Amino acid sequence: MRLIARLDVKNDSVIKGIHLEGLRKVGAPNVMASDYYQAGIDEIILMDAVASLYDRNNLFDVIRRACEEVFIPITIGGGLRSIEDIHRALDSGADKVAINTAAIHRPELITQAAETFGSQAVVGSIEAKRRGNNWYAYWDNGRESSEREVIPWAKQLQAHGVGEILITSIDAEGTRRGFDVELVSEVTRAVSVPVTACGGLGKLSNLDQLIRSSEPSAIACASVLHYRKCTVAELKAHLLSLGCQVRQ
Repeated sequence: MRLIARLDVKNDSVIKGIHLEGLRKVGAPNVMASDYYQAGIDEIILMDAVASLYDRNNLFDVIRRACEEVFIPITIGGGLRSIEDIHRALDSGADKVAINTAAIHRPELITQAAETFGSQAVVGSIEAKRRGNNWYAYWDNGRESSEREVIPWAKQLQAHGVGEILITSIDAEGTRRGFDVELVSEVTRAVSVPVTACGGLGKLSNLDQLIRSSEPSAIACASVLHYRKCTVAELKAHLLSLGCQVRQ
């Protein structure tokens, strides 16, 4: 089980909101990335929270600076719309790219990226919101609905060549009230690639139901670390107590 720190970045600040809205500054991305690395986090995800809105990614310099002090896998996401964008992200020091908006509009970009850089470098990012009995994939940092149902879309992303799927529950994100375990369980059953669960972790007990009901390969967390509700060591110890294999 990998434990991942997710840093959503707007301009030069890490921000955090609820349901991907009401964003509040919580720190500097490079300082926080270094702190989490020193604390024992396994990976870091850096997301440009306004990249799709402004049609650009502003994190390339952040990645370059982070790589001077952080020596674990880093994923970058937000505003990556072309093979050239992906090449620039990886050349800046990222190990993987997370693609959401561009994949929804041009799924063939995933295929091209997997063929060019390898599936291991391509993460299919899904921002999911429940409506009725189904979840739908959203884009533009959760602002717009694609009208694609999440489970068929996850299968399609796998068919196009993603090496991993990052599933973020918009309903649970930032609430610190627990994961959407049904969503995570459905996605992990639908695909064979590794799945990272994101959204809702607020205390150690939130991990119990998630681990009992599904088998994600990784957990991405933000608020629980940003607001010091739990430490990396406490989260890993609890995962270990639940029978998960974690890197010590």
